[in-house]
Amino acid sequence: MAKKLKLGVIYGGRSGEHAVSLMSARSVLSVIDRSKYDVVEIGITRKGQWLVGDNLWEGLQKEDYKALRPAIFIPSPQNPGIFTLEDGQLSLFAMLDVVFPVMHGTFSEDGTLQGLLELADIAYVGAGVLGSAVCMDKGLFKHVMMANNIPTLPFKVLNRLELEEDLNLCLVKVESVGEYPLFTKPANLGSSVGVSKCANRSELLEGMLDAARYDRRIVVEKGLNHAQEIEVSVLGNETPVASIPGEIIPKDIFYTYNEKYINETAELIIPAPIPSEMALRVQALAIKAYKLTDCAGMARVDFLIDQNNEALYLNEINTIPGFTKISMYPKLWEATGLPYKDLIEKLIQYAIERKAQRDHTEREFRT
Repeated sequence: MAKKLKLGVIYGGRSGEHAVSLMSARSVLSVIDRSKYDVVEIGITRKGQWLVGDNLWEGLQKEDYKALRPAIFIPSPQNPGIFTLEDGQLSLFAMLDVVFPVMHGTFSEDGTLQGLLELADIAYVGAGVLGSAVCMDKGLFKHVMMANNIPTLPFKVLNRLELEEDLNLCLVKVESVGEYPLFTKPANLGSSVGVSKCANRSELLEGMLDAARYDRRIVVEKGLNHAQEIEVSVLGNETPVASIPGEIIPKDIFYTYNEKYINETAELIIPAPIPSEMALRVQALAIKAYKLTDCAGMARVDFLIDQNNEALYLNEINTIPGFTKISMYPKLWEATGLPYKDLIEKLIQYAIERKAQRDHTEREFRT
């Protein structure tokens, strides 16, 4: 009998998307093949404390950590595992062969966690440091798309210090993006946290200040009055494939956090009601952007179609998309013919394959 791999599932996190991570993790944990993997759950609180123990998910969800143990991850190839810390003493809790980070937002989807796992020389699901960081920062990502002739909506990037020094100058600068509506967004966050749709200067001011609460960099982007929101899922490493596209029809003023995770009122249409030529173009651009940013394992690529002139714009790439069973990423693969459980297994195998590629790299040079 083959030896079971130690699979670490990390969730929670010091991010505005902490609650979303818990929802995703619950779904992923429910379908992992326990005959193939010894699952090690690792939770990170809203304050950034790492924890292990029984009923970990419930403890994080209720923010009741009394029965849980503080944990430490040591970024050393000689000790690829999670340790507990009690009375000042470190004890090995579990060695790890591969990690599935089911986390979203800062300190998880932006390359920081991936860097930690790289230092420990552990296989992990999803994009590496480079792909994670580039795709996470909406401003930098858009610059990369522009440099490669991939259409994206006009935008400006500001930092918090600029707002503090001359708010009026910032308003003038970002209004040059185009006519209202304008969208204000934290550059490094997701799930529509801190995002505002602004119809005038007063709302723009409020939106910029709100976005600056969540990141030192903010993006102000031209909005579309009649936009069709299209999403496609991408899977794989060096030779990725794209799912059939789907459409999201928000019932709110845009696809807000509440609509995504609380009210669940948005309508999801799979496949998207777009011409076959447009669907093929969406898939091709998604794969092109995925490769350009050195993504791996998985990503959800989001597009906007201007219904006034059928212009297509690539909006963003999510390297760790929502992973509940009703999230768009797995639902698109389900409709394409890949069930949720099989998708999880493929992602773990892609992580192991990616690690095997990294192992070909020589780390020493001696004369």
